Amino acid sequence: MAEVLLAPLVVFLVLAGWVGVQQLYARFQARYPQLGPFRDSGGGCACGKGHCASKSAD
Repeated sequence: MAEVLLAPLVVFLVLAGWVGVQQLYARFQARYPQLGPFRDSGGGCACGKGHCASKSAD
């Protein structure tokens, strides 16, 4: 019974940790913009064979 209750708790903690790491990364990038742009994980470009299949590159 404890395993049934523990599994969702572990999943929630891992997801909350992931959000926390993203916030720390964004805050670090805001302090040091000379190190490059903040790359949000919500999208991107699937590059291959020398070209980018992203619609924004067209």
